Amino acid sequence: MADEFVPPGKDDILLPPIFTWHDPLGLPFTFAPTKPQVLLVLSVVIILTFFLVTTRNLKIVPSRWQFAAESVYDFGRNTIAREQIGAKEFAPYVPLIVSIFCFVLVNNVYGLIPLVQFPTFTHSGFPFAIALIIIFPLYHFVGIRKFGLKGYLRNQFIIADVPKPVLWGLLIPTEVILKFFFDPVNLAIRVFAAMFAGHLLVLVFTLGAEFLLLQAPIWLKPLSALGFALAIALYLLEALVQVLQAYIFALLSAHFIGRALAEQH
Repeated sequence: MADEFVPPGKDDILLPPIFTWHDPLGLPFTFAPTKPQVLLVLSVVIILTFFLVTTRNLKIVPSRWQFAAESVYDFGRNTIAREQIGAKEFAPYVPLIVSIFCFVLVNNVYGLIPLVQFPTFTHSGFPFAIALIIIFPLYHFVGIRKFGLKGYLRNQFIIADVPKPVLWGLLIPTEVILKFFFDPVNLAIRVFAAMFAGHLLVLVFTLGAEFLLLQAPIWLKPLSALGFALAIALYLLEALVQVLQAYIFALLSAHFIGRALAEQH
């Protein structure tokens, strides 16, 4: 009789440390890197190397790699930053938006690479760290720098020609909750939920097909082909979602900066 199929769960996402190193002096310090942490650091190395190598010898007629780097930069600059922040003020934020797009993209695309096959943003801490430590402090900082604290708060939360009871009793509390809680959570949870769900679905269909092929009764074994076909289809769909989520994350980041800099809301 075949063993019961155990579907993958969060324990297959929360990987143990690769190794553990304790301080030889007996200090309360332990170094225990996990696969997602290593991949996160590696993504920075990959992005830096890519742009340094492809731009070290720029030519008027670009090589394929120079063209690829310029295309990525142009996409982040014109399609995302300029459109969301505005033609007058977008330039200082282009490096940030391009970096965010490339960073999220590389960490998502890890899920497609054989032997790696682990999008690091399936761990919620990574997108939440970017949203809460980088994007939202910057979002409010640039607005305060442009309008001053009082002017920025008025610009963000005060709506003209609205009765004061409605303004102070409903609209301002709603806007405060939205801009200081829901916006950062929404930014982070989009990419995390998409990566977590997509990766888990591919695991479910792959392991389910393997179970049908190796352990199920013989009359069920043909269904393993369907399972593998669905796993491949989900794998291709996940590839599209990974690129799309990198774009959405960078787009929303630029949108929030543009909203902070806008004269009126």
